[in-house]
Amino acid sequence: MQKEAILDALRAKGLRITKQRKIILDIILGEDCSCCKEIYFQASKIDKKIGAATVYRMVNTLEDLGAISRKNMYRVECDRDCSFLESCCIEFDDNTSLEVSTDKLHKIICSGLRACGYSKNQNIRNIRLAKE
Repeated sequence: MQKEAILDALRAKGLRITKQRKIILDIILGEDCSCCKEIYFQASKIDKKIGAATVYRMVNTLEDLGAISRKNMYRVECDRDCSFLESCCIEFDDNTSLEVSTDKLHKIICSGLRACGYSKNQNIRNIRLAKE
């Protein structure tokens, strides 16, 4: 959802669109925050009156609207040489699985992106994996 659509959904739910709510929404849409605490720290730099509870309530409200998913807010960054991740296990719907190295996974993703027309001659710099 774009910012205006989210604001419209908040209004439809009967909520006022306050300056603090707009600040929090701008941070969520513009930053890559991994938790409510990070959003709070960013928001409190802009407006000292914003409390942690306000941030948590706004995140919960946005999640209830379906505008965000807390599951997707938590991210792990991984480049081609991920040292903390030695391999990746891929599970198929027939209950089989395949374990591939991070280097092999990188090659698979590059090949898939090229085959589907999403990338031409670009190299992947970074892959973000959403935490479940």
